[in-house]
Amino acid sequence: MARRDLAFGKENLIGIAAAVALIVLGFILMGGGGTGDESSFSPAIFDTRRIVVAPMVTLLGFVVMIWGILRKGDNAQAPAAKNQTNAGGKESNNR
Repeated sequence: MARRDLAFGKENLIGIAAAVALIVLGFILMGGGGTGDESSFSPAIFDTRRIVVAPMVTLLGFVVMIWGILRKGDNAQAPAAKNQTNAGGKESNNR
């Protein structure tokens, strides 16, 4: 597969990888610290890290993911005008 056949450029792939890392970090921050005894209540579920920080990190990860997907890469070129369709519906070869 040639380098120009890839759908995303290098910067796009770095952004997508960073987004995945942020999303995973956000979910890790949401987890953990539960109670071992099912009959007792643990106020740790309402910790600021779980309620505020983790969702913001996860949301930031999704925003970076959208940026990484929609950003026009360096290897994005204008489509070739080889087989454009005329108003009459016929294909023309511009060579």
